[in-house]
Amino acid sequence: MRVLNIGSLNIDYVYSVDHIILPGETEATGSRNTFLGGKGMNQSCALAKAGVEVYHGGMIGQDGTMFLDACKEYGVHDEFIKIVDGPSGHTVIQIDKNAQNSILLYGGANQKLTTEYIDEVLSHFDSDDILLLQNEVNLLPYIVDKAYEKGMQIALNPSPFNEKLDAVDMKKISIFLLNEVEGFQLTGEKETEAIIAKLRALFPHARIMLTLGKDGAVYVDEKQQVFQPIFKVKAVDTTAAGDTFTGYFLAGLADGLPMEEVLRMSAKASSIAVTREGAVPSIPYRAEVLEALQA
Repeated sequence: MRVLNIGSLNIDYVYSVDHIILPGETEATGSRNTFLGGKGMNQSCALAKAGVEVYHGGMIGQDGTMFLDACKEYGVHDEFIKIVDGPSGHTVIQIDKNAQNSILLYGGANQKLTTEYIDEVLSHFDSDDILLLQNEVNLLPYIVDKAYEKGMQIALNPSPFNEKLDAVDMKKISIFLLNEVEGFQLTGEKETEAIIAKLRALFPHARIMLTLGKDGAVYVDEKQQVFQPIFKVKAVDTTAAGDTFTGYFLAGLADGLPMEEVLRMSAKASSIAVTREGAVPSIPYRAEVLEALQA
């Protein structure tokens, strides 16, 4: 089973700070590092490192050719990444002393997808494949509609959650990958069980993967509900934690593993990622994750 990820590619400018800056405040930073990121790129690299055949679709500017090098390094198929005029997407990320982050996102080339481009990319995939999406590229409703027509399984990470998602036919989504905040934004419910119940009522045939931060994660479908606690570690940078979990979760599904094993592997991979700086470089390979689980 192949995964097509039509998603963002961002250059991350990461600043270490004592605390997330307040309105009107000026704060000196401890350091600045530049990493490759974007929820799309992060998740594609997590999928590849987890052993999945993954193809990335998206746009970069002339300043983004390092993404092509990274795809080759990590094993992501890059033939559908297109270079367009203008700058690549980028983020300004603050990481405080408690490893919490605040992210300012500029869309750049990520907002230049066209219907012709989407049709061309989707023509190479069929109902045996999974389409992974986030909300950092344009034309999301069109992508969902066209992939649904082809019978593809559609996995959606509705992040960042904003009004653009209102135009997406959520009943066409096969797999929801969301955190507790996005769960509240989608359902209006704050308690975990209430979020799950509302999602099950709204999308009875969908698979739901809800991450709960320090409280772990829970998976629900028509037949089962499975809980996974976190692996406690000293976090350094939580930027790619959710994306790592997403990549390993879909890898486990693609391999047909029991859900308990899927969640345990995903949680362990995420716990390793948060002990390292950066987004893509922090994501562990599957062999390392399995070795850590055995240990």
